[in-house]
Amino acid sequence: MTVCTLVHTIAVYEWDPAKAQRNLRKHGVDFADAVVALEDELALTMRDPSAEGEQRFVTMGTDALGRLLAVVYAWRAERIRIISAREATGGERRRYEAG
Repeated sequence: MTVCTLVHTIAVYEWDPAKAQRNLRKHGVDFADAVVALEDELALTMRDPSAEGEQRFVTMGTDALGRLLAVVYAWRAERIRIISAREATGGERRRYEAG
């Protein structure tokens, strides 16, 4: 299995390249943009209530293009593994703006 790894700031991010391509086609969001959203100073993070089998988190943050993204990820062996990234829904945006 091929894995892309990007070291950015202090955190180490990784993802499956095939999954990243599917995500880009489906949601129009590159996982490299998701890294920027994860490091947004105003990012809002919560546990993913729909996750089964592993602890996952959802972070809403702004990318370099100004889009508010919802990024799903899991911690694996001191790395952040990005699962998916998409533009936030209206409800997610309201929650983010409410703080």
